[in-house]
Formats: sequence, C-alpha cells, structure tokens
Amino acid sequence: MAVGQRAIRQRVPEPKTVRQPLRQEVVDGIKSYILRNDLRPGDPLPTEPALCEALGASRSSVREAIRILTALDIVEVRHGHGTYVGRLSLSALVESLTFRGLLSPDDDFQVMSDLIEVRELFERGMADRLVSSLAEEQIDLLAQHVDEMRRAGAGEGRGFVEADRAFHTLLLAPLGNDLIGQLSTAFWDVYVIVAPHLDVFTREHEAATIANHQRIVDAVRDRDPVEFAAALTEHYAPVRQRIEEARARR
Repeated sequence: MAVGQRAIRQRVPEPKTVRQPLRQEVVDGIKSYILRNDLRPGDPLPTEPALCEALGASRSSVREAIRILTALDIVEVRHGHGTYVGRLSLSALVESLTFRGLLSPDDDFQVMSDLIEVRELFERGMADRLVSSLAEEQIDLLAQHVDEMRRAGAGEGRGFVEADRAFHTLLLAPLGNDLIGQLSTAFWDVYVIVAPHLDVFTREHEAATIANHQRIVDAVRDRDPVEFAAALTEHYAPVRQRIEEARARR
C-alpha cells in the first residue's frame, strides 16, 4: 500500500507558481491598454478588479501603477467616479526641471541657459510661419500684452511676468502644434520658478524687455520674418547675459 501511495503522490502535479508582473510591467500594461483602445484624455479606464484580471496583477500592483501614472498625468483618479485617461500634460517635466534647477548648485545656471535656448529655437525656427500665420486680432492681442507689461512696470495691471508669459504663449499659438505649445509653456514655467532664486530678474531690465517685445509686435505686423528673427535675437541676448552675470557672481 505504501508503494501505491508513493505512486499516487508521484502522479500529482506540483502546484504552479504564478509570477506576479513587476511594477513596471503593470505600468506598461495600462499604457498599452490606453493605446490599443485608442483612448483619449477624459475617457474612462476599466475598474481596478478588471485591470487586475486583464494584467494578471495584484490589487496592490495595480494601485501602485495607477499612482505612478497619476504623477505623470497619464491617468487621473476621480474619487467616487473611477479612473480616467489624464490630460497627458508636461507637468512631470516641469516638476523635474524645476527641482533640478533649485537643487543642484552646479546645474542651475545651465538649466536656465538651456531653457532660454530651446524657447528661442522654437520661436526663431518658426519665424516665417509665425509672421504669416498670426491673424490681425492676435497681433492686436500681442500689443495688448505689451501694454500690460508697461502698466505692470508702472505698478499697475496684473503683473509683468504674467503678461510676458501670455505674450510668448500667444506668439506660438498659430502653429497649431500642441507639443510645441506645451513644451514652450513648460519651459517658461520652469524659468519663472527658478529665475528668482538665481537673481536674474531685475526691474532695471524691464524697459529693455518691453521695447524688445514691441519690436517683435511691429515685425509681425509688417509681416517681416527677417526683422522678427532679429527682434527675437535682441530679446533673448540680454537674458543670456544676465544669466552669465549671475553665474559669475556666485
């Protein structure tokens, strides 16, 4: 009988160990689901149990993946309603660049210099298209932003920095390129946060900044891409100089 029992035991298959997906695999699985189903920002995702079953993952793994994707703005958790595809913004990039610029004393000025170079590259590289695409109403609005900068410089209005940011956001709007618009805005947001810590924003430069913005508006109104590019060069050159001066003082 003992022999028979041993034979039976030998015929019983060993229980299989089911490997739980790694955290990154669950993250990638959720992203793949969004792509396969052609979901768009605001579209709902499956419930947590459904994701666990589809991905072969535990609830804790799915929840951790959702937290990671939420931080990246790829998904959005609406408490009491469910999980949705996020706005897919560049908020994570802004946070990362800002933290780098504030944290590293060796890199902060380089971060600032890189941001300025990229912003100028976007605007100068698209000079022909921008000059020809900006509508008259948009040019009038650019001029209004310059007036807001003047009023802010005199202690009135909503703020110099806000008007400057709005100016450059509108300047790129005719391209209809969401990625360029988001990147430019993200870089501007980082610049505004980091610059005060580097002492490169001073009121004595406001008059020159306003004059350069006015020159940009005039070039666009004249539909002159050469003058437009030259005005941008003149606008960004003093900013680079202030960064280098602040770097030398440190």
